[in-house]
Amino acid sequence: RELKNVIERAMIISSGETLEINNLEPSEPFETIDTGQTLEEVSKKHILSVLKETGWKVSGTNGAAIILGLKPTTLEARMKKLGINRPS
Repeated sequence: RELKNVIERAMIISSGETLEINNLEPSEPFETIDTGQTLEEVSKKHILSVLKETGWKVSGTNGAAIILGLKPTTLEARMKKLGINRPS
């Protein structure tokens, strides 16, 4: 997604026939991942992060499922499998 945004922005800003990409710095710093974590732990952490960002909105416009590129039912199933529950 970030790469797509960088390319689209470069296409708008560049003049002439050559695509110029000057700033490749990410808009947000990348989150470091502890290499000792399992795929499930990293996945759970990422899903939780997106859910918090969306105010725990799973489906619909601006919901976590859309951001994660998943169907809402798939996200709900993963949440159940990973033990992710909405805070009270």
